[in-house]
Amino acid sequence: MQLFPYGHATHPQWRMAAGLVLAQLRAHMALPDYASAPHLGLLYITDHYATEAQAILDFLRDELPEVTDWVGTVGVGIAANNVEYFDEPALSVMLCDISPEHYRVFSGVAPLMQAGTTGSAFVPHTALLHADAATPDVPELIAELAQRTASGYVFGGLAASRTDVVQFAVKGDGNVAGQGKATGVFHGGLSGVAFDAQVAMMSRVTQGCLPISPVHTITSADGHVVLTLDNEPALHVLERDLHVSLTDAQPAIAKVRATLVGLAPAHDATIKRTGEFDDAVLVRHIIGLDPAREAVAIAQPVEVGMHFTFCQRNAAAARADLMRIGAEIREALEPEEMTAELAGALSSDTQINPHPARRMAGAIYVSCAGRGGPHFGAASAELQIVRRALGDVPLVGFFAGGEIAHQELYGYTGVLTVFTTEA
Repeated sequence: MQLFPYGHATHPQWRMAAGLVLAQLRAHMALPDYASAPHLGLLYITDHYATEAQAILDFLRDELPEVTDWVGTVGVGIAANNVEYFDEPALSVMLCDISPEHYRVFSGVAPLMQAGTTGSAFVPHTALLHADAATPDVPELIAELAQRTASGYVFGGLAASRTDVVQFAVKGDGNVAGQGKATGVFHGGLSGVAFDAQVAMMSRVTQGCLPISPVHTITSADGHVVLTLDNEPALHVLERDLHVSLTDAQPAIAKVRATLVGLAPAHDATIKRTGEFDDAVLVRHIIGLDPAREAVAIAQPVEVGMHFTFCQRNAAAARADLMRIGAEIREALEPEEMTAELAGALSSDTQINPHPARRMAGAIYVSCAGRGGPHFGAASAELQIVRRALGDVPLVGFFAGGEIAHQELYGYTGVLTVFTTEA
């Protein structure tokens, strides 16, 4: 597996942006360290281009006939190596050097089948997943699709758009049963690409919130409504933890609106020793207060025994956690023993290409639409943190209406996945 060619551009006219991206892709494909004939394309566009999605896909397929398969979606922002495009017309493309026998594109007309159900030798191990938030029961569909993979792990996000909500999913060689004459642009449902166990990758979730209360245990609940925490009425706990009183409604409601809830299964630790959430925590909104039952309603069904923590979005915590997962990936991929020369090369932030020992062919980063550079203090600041952690690695991604990792739908997080190669 060689480095993945990639390109990104912004322009009021999508044809001009696509032309700039093509020039970057072809320049990379001519370099010896990059793949010269990749088959799988990842395409992300901002919602400014959403109404032209079909034309963009058709153009890229015509210009890059060697790329037989395409997946992707739309976001209110998109990402590339070291840069973010928010609230402007832009597209980002990466061509993955993965042999077709090691992946399968799926969509609503060509769903991902579980291994052994169709006689196919392909065994899905994990999957990049795009979904439409308007699809009924989308969290359950994500979990169900994850169960079709051998690892039970999927990653990706919900499309986010102020215009058309579109997804790209097309396999050009025709070996996907049911695809028929599908054009490759879909509205609603789930789509993406599954990989077998031969495609090596590492994936991490970075949280963006900081706990502001002790960890409680849900001791009684009714669907989305938390009735008691540690055998005390949940509303009493909220007032104490947030230092508010509902008798003074206006400031109390303002504080509640700025507060979120972190949830974790009973068997998982909710908070690391550093005070940060781990990736077992799901952050959800408080959607209502029930004075009659002295209860708190949240945007997630809950169960007795779950851990419960009040939290708030926090830029410093988000920055620290993003740096942490980048360091974890970098540490895992660097050799345990190295010369002084190699250590210097790996630690350089000015290198044009990553050292071969780092073994990163490309990366996908899906972040919350509420994050991005402005949340981190400057334009493109979030992707610059990723760049400093990983080096100059080919990267694409988008800013989503919800992030997918493991079998869960997250919020206010980032999901970083790196495709790795042999040393």
